[in-house]
Amino acid sequence: MRVYFDYNATSPLAPGVADAVDRATREIFGNASSVHHFGQQAKAAMDDARSSVARLISADPSEIVFTSGGTESDNFAIRGMAEALEATGRRHLVATAIEHEAVLNTFKALARRGWSTTLVQLDQSGVVSLDRIREALTDETALVSVMHANNEIGTIQPIAEIAAIAHGRGALMHTDAVQSVGKIPVDVRALGVDALALSAHKFNGPKGAGALWIKRGTRMQPILTGGKHERNRRAGTENVPAIAGLGLAARLALAKIPGEAGRLGALRDRLEEEILRQVPGTAINGLRTARVPNTTNISFDRVEAESLLIALDLDGVAISTGSACSSGTLEPSHVLRAMGFPTHRTQNSLRFSLGIFSTEEEVDRVVAVLPRLVEKLRSLRSRPGAQAVGRT
Repeated sequence: MRVYFDYNATSPLAPGVADAVDRATREIFGNASSVHHFGQQAKAAMDDARSSVARLISADPSEIVFTSGGTESDNFAIRGMAEALEATGRRHLVATAIEHEAVLNTFKALARRGWSTTLVQLDQSGVVSLDRIREALTDETALVSVMHANNEIGTIQPIAEIAAIAHGRGALMHTDAVQSVGKIPVDVRALGVDALALSAHKFNGPKGAGALWIKRGTRMQPILTGGKHERNRRAGTENVPAIAGLGLAARLALAKIPGEAGRLGALRDRLEEEILRQVPGTAINGLRTARVPNTTNISFDRVEAESLLIALDLDGVAISTGSACSSGTLEPSHVLRAMGFPTHRTQNSLRFSLGIFSTEEEVDRVVAVLPRLVEKLRSLRSRPGAQAVGRT
């Protein structure tokens, strides 16, 4: 049996999505900007998908802009709103230190252009303090960007409260909801944000398709210039097949969220409880209450995370040490580091993320192989001359 517990990195296509993408590729080949039948056929497919995405987040279809995914959506939101406000003299940006690289590296890019930035640190709960957000804001703050659910530990941030604080200081609010949309109910009006990013492949849609919700009336400077696509907000011929797949994935996600969230939460809790019970020296990273139901991040004392990840993969279990966008590096988790954990804990933690095809049998399989592998790695590490096995 092969077990895939890395849904936060990417998720397999939901039933029917591949067929929808294939059909659109073969049959809906027109350019959605063309006025003839074939173009209007493509436009109709996009309109249908736009409505489906809007329903998933309780938005209006006219506020949805299709993108290539979460990274582009985050870039569009941050750069677009920041540049629109630049003339006002507001040149300060605020985010948390546990944001995705799509946000953190965009902040760095703007900092090189003269913007000032503040990254708010967190405690070991993984939930940002509202007081720290207040302290970070100034009269020059243009934008606050805080992710809805963290990709590594799953904690959910108090976005509505943060948005109210930002608006109270005259700043705009963006949230990266890539890890929450499709997993828990998301209502852009209730969150009170000005822009929200989502990505299809995180909730069983195709790669290469995403969306940015932009609240009507929000000033936004396009980051791609060219034609008048997407109501002059994002130039370039749209990827109609991927957008059609996004639309179907959104419809399926909306229908399954209530029951699936409960099922995944139960599986995740069972996995956690058994690992904590059967493997000594383990601990959960982050708050165990306010988080998405499919994610857990567990620390394994005296084990190098990468060594355990490889050992699990050889035994047929796929997990991760954190963001797939940071894979291949030997750096400790920037999320756990920002939460104040000691170095060894930022290097010995693994993320387990479940999804629609996860089963009790898969949980049992992981629990069956994990204690043996951890014990083996710990014994190797304790031998003389074993320093090269792992970092401390």
